[in-house]
Amino acid sequence: MAAASRNPHADEPAELSNTRLADALQTRDIAAIALALRHGPTVVPLIHESDDEHVWTYLNPETGEVALMLFSDAKHKPVSLPPASLRSPAWLRAYLTEHRDDVAVVFFDIAGPHPMQAAPGEILRALEA
Repeated sequence: MAAASRNPHADEPAELSNTRLADALQTRDIAAIALALRHGPTVVPLIHESDDEHVWTYLNPETGEVALMLFSDAKHKPVSLPPASLRSPAWLRAYLTEHRDDVAVVFFDIAGPHPMQAAPGEILRALEA
């Protein structure tokens, strides 16, 4: 008997997305990415979904650098990462401001379909424009 296939994102709520951000990443339009970040939520993996203080980050074992992983849609988040939640532009601004010396790079949709990366300072400038 064949095993039933399981949707790897079945545990993620369907509404965890920012279509504007996904479209902007697809076209690599920096101005549109900035606009999407300023006016829409971002999908953020959290160690504990209801706890803003415990954001999941990646620590590169070779360099010791910390990377923040953000997503335009929960379906683009690798299933190996913890559950995600939507966070507002104000939350992202506050988080990056507080952790700007700890986070070396911010990745968007790292597993595709249109991955991009930026320095935390660049994201903060986009959020404050």
